[in-house]
Amino acid sequence: MAGKAIIFSAPSGSGKTTLVKHLLSNNPDLGFSISASTRDKRGRNEQHGKDYYFLTPEEFKKKIDNDEFIEWEEVYAGNYYGTLKSEIQRIWDAGKNVIFDVDVKGGLALKKYFGEKALAIFVRVPSMEILEQRLVGRGTESTTSLSQRLFKAKFEMTFADKFDTVLVNENLDKSLAEAQHLYDNFKGNQ
Repeated sequence: MAGKAIIFSAPSGSGKTTLVKHLLSNNPDLGFSISASTRDKRGRNEQHGKDYYFLTPEEFKKKIDNDEFIEWEEVYAGNYYGTLKSEIQRIWDAGKNVIFDVDVKGGLALKKYFGEKALAIFVRVPSMEILEQRLVGRGTESTTSLSQRLFKAKFEMTFADKFDTVLVNENLDKSLAEAQHLYDNFKGNQ
């Protein structure tokens, strides 16, 4: 079963993290790919090596130079994110399939890298108004960051058709069941 990749991509606030956490808690054959990032931790709850590998810009650039990333990008000005090759190897060495929770550009890069070994799912919200409500409800966004995320989300929505499937996250229970169904079908296609 190991050696496959399931990729969840979406604009911030779409619910992709909730879907990924649900799959992880119900499928012991899945391992979460922890992304590397240069952004600051949000609050006191985020931990290095659990939520992200929090790197300095210098550490991140050194890993780029050493070809240690499958993909990386500057998502917001000065904030780099990427997928470390060693992270995927860690999960596959444990005999698990890897699951990703990444932005849209990262998802497309991973889909290209893994080819037929990947299922790329775009999580879409029913409307931009609902997305804005979700982002505001988090309580983590400033007016500027909210504006940036909404602007970026409008752009990212135009890439939905580049993914293998689109999951509209309107009703959480239905979305959780659909995510499980998609994973079951994918891992069954060995």
